[in-house]
Amino acid sequence: MMGLIFAKLWSFFCNQEHKVIIVGLDNAGKTTILYQFLMNEVVHTSPTIGSNVEEIVVKNTHFLMWDIGGQESLRSSWNTYYSNTEFIILVVDSIDRERLAITKEELYRMLAHEDLRKAAVLIFANKQDMKGCMTAAEISKYLTLSSIKDHPWHIQSCCALTGEGLCQGLEWMTSRIGVR
Repeated sequence: MMGLIFAKLWSFFCNQEHKVIIVGLDNAGKTTILYQFLMNEVVHTSPTIGSNVEEIVVKNTHFLMWDIGGQESLRSSWNTYYSNTEFIILVVDSIDRERLAITKEELYRMLAHEDLRKAAVLIFANKQDMKGCMTAAEISKYLTLSSIKDHPWHIQSCCALTGEGLCQGLEWMTSRIGVR
């Protein structure tokens, strides 16, 4: 009986929300990934101005996911979303080789921000279904992810349109809860 009461109390207190920001350059697939998580289907999207926010529940774990617009004019305001963020999901367009340097700049700018010093980073190498895309290993090397020592990170190949790889990314995030 006491164990049941404890389990009920534990589940009540462990259902807190974990704040996640989904960032990346425009057209990387951030909103498509958010709605794939939410509804398990592709939603036709238009460029995000500001943000979209949705609650995603995975195995009794509640994630409050903020999908933030990635156009150049909006990136300077990303830091207004950083407070209390536990996870950063960086979505990389695996075919957009020309702008990978900008993605790298934005990543390291975020990681240097005081409000994100405890955040774990999940990098989705999106659009893996496209011919000529960079692999997750190539993206990892270009972004010099191995040099990130003060943030837990994971890179995951995915395709936002089919949902392939997205669950593995969420599983990694769920495994990080309580580790810090």
